[in-house]
Amino acid sequence: MSLDSILSDLKAERTRLTRAIEALEGTAVSTSKQVVSAAQTARRRTWKMSAEARKRISDAKKQWWAKRKRLGLK
Repeated sequence: MSLDSILSDLKAERTRLTRAIEALEGTAVSTSKQVVSAAQTARRRTWKMSAEARKRISDAKKQWWAKRKRLGLK
């Protein structure tokens, strides 16, 4: 997990906690525009893997399966 995705997750969690605290205190966000804006920032980013990384993982998994097959494991 990259630092950017960790920061994004933490910021989203902070937003959710802030809204929960405000709701409990009775000062929740009242306008729908602000709620939509907060929801959009809380979305998780999708993790994109490069073609090189996919190939490297694929080759490693093929070797892993070949080793298990040679040892007679399933």
